[in-house]
Amino acid sequence: MRWTHALMPAVALLGACTQAPRTPHSAFPLYADRPDDRQCLAKLGTTRASFTPLPDRYFKEGCTQLNTVRLSSLRSDDGSLGVSNLASVGCPLANTFAAWARFGVDRAARQILGSELVRIETMGSYSCRNVAGSDRLSAHASARAIDVSGFVLADGRRITVLGGWTQGTAAEREFLRVIHTSACRRFGTVLGPNYNADHANHLHLESSSSAFCR
Repeated sequence: MRWTHALMPAVALLGACTQAPRTPHSAFPLYADRPDDRQCLAKLGTTRASFTPLPDRYFKEGCTQLNTVRLSSLRSDDGSLGVSNLASVGCPLANTFAAWARFGVDRAARQILGSELVRIETMGSYSCRNVAGSDRLSAHASARAIDVSGFVLADGRRITVLGGWTQGTAAEREFLRVIHTSACRRFGTVLGPNYNADHANHLHLESSSSAFCR
């Protein structure tokens, strides 16, 4: 059974989660079996994000989806923020992403660009793959990273990392650098166009214990 959270009180969400039927531990252990996971979901509920908790999954390549959610939307100070392509995101990452979207991105858009944010465009989160040029699994292989490619404002403007980082207006370039810096204060690893050509079109936001910002 899958429970969709859409502005549901955290207590009600936990009550719903604990009623989900159990499946064999070797197949799909449920988030409700782990207190830390329940606390993470409750915390995400307080952000007023719209999300669906997902069952755990294991893949033979070593990739996993543990304590993940499907994010449908986030919240700004006074409205809803759309998101794209976030079918499976680790809950801790989703919490950090929700805070960054509201306090880092939306507020920067209002202050620098004069219009509130309405949508964040991403290239997804989970992908069972290695770090480019290595035999080490990427953070995407455990849904611990999100690649953000663009932003849509209420006035209709669409600002992309690819088009705005070096070729955008002065305000657009400032906006992208401000939110990049903001991301570096929240996520363990942040990679953007200044890192390498592979990141020319997105910001890689990763939940990790390291502190690497480029």
